[in-house]
Amino acid sequence: MSDTSNRIDSSRRAFLNKAGAAAGAAAIAPGVFLTTPAVARPADQPVTSDKRWGILVDTNKCASNCDACVTACKDENGWGSTEHHSSQEQQSQWIRKVEIRNKSTGFVATLPLMCQHCEHPPCVDVCPTGASFKRADGIVLVDKHICIGCRYCMMACPYKARSFIHEDLEDQLPWAPRGKGTVESCTMCVQRVDNDGTPACVEACSAENHNALVFGDLNDENSEISRELARAESIELRADLALNTGVRYRGI
Repeated sequence: MSDTSNRIDSSRRAFLNKAGAAAGAAAIAPGVFLTTPAVARPADQPVTSDKRWGILVDTNKCASNCDACVTACKDENGWGSTEHHSSQEQQSQWIRKVEIRNKSTGFVATLPLMCQHCEHPPCVDVCPTGASFKRADGIVLVDKHICIGCRYCMMACPYKARSFIHEDLEDQLPWAPRGKGTVESCTMCVQRVDNDGTPACVEACSAENHNALVFGDLNDENSEISRELARAESIELRADLALNTGVRYRGI
């Protein structure tokens, strides 16, 4: 390698080191500020592929007039409550309740729809900066510090599970950094999972005694979710895309 190449490479590394150190407090684009995220998992406990986290949704137990899962997600992650949007389409939605209808039979089911945490996530494939990424344990996330707001991931997602932040934000939560001009979606409450907890939506559904959501390790054949998946049929949404989703549905 030439001396010129060495100098360029050294300068680039120095710039990236300085940028990384300041990322928590700096503006990453005009008008885009993020809080410094809280550390979910200690550095000496790296995430591994030994576990793959997933959620089973039993639509037979999902009440049509209940949105406890949506409210819990808002409260836990701080989206949707203090934002003022010029149109309904601009509202953030990490999770939403949808209704599906069989046109030939008239059968109607309601279900929560969120990021499906795919094994082969299209959002990650199209992201030009690496901001969209999948952890070794299957949780798909967005690094807000390098998201440039191109929204390619939103177009690639077959579930319309991602939102773009159009407005200035206040009172962000340290474990859920958000910023104007960036994309966001369900994190499976990674801050809870990394502390041996349960996603807020699952906890809220259980508190309502509906028990329509089961969370657990898909790699553990003895986990509740694995036992439930083995006991009765379930499906992936858009199974034809062969994404091997971490969220599965029963009753549709």
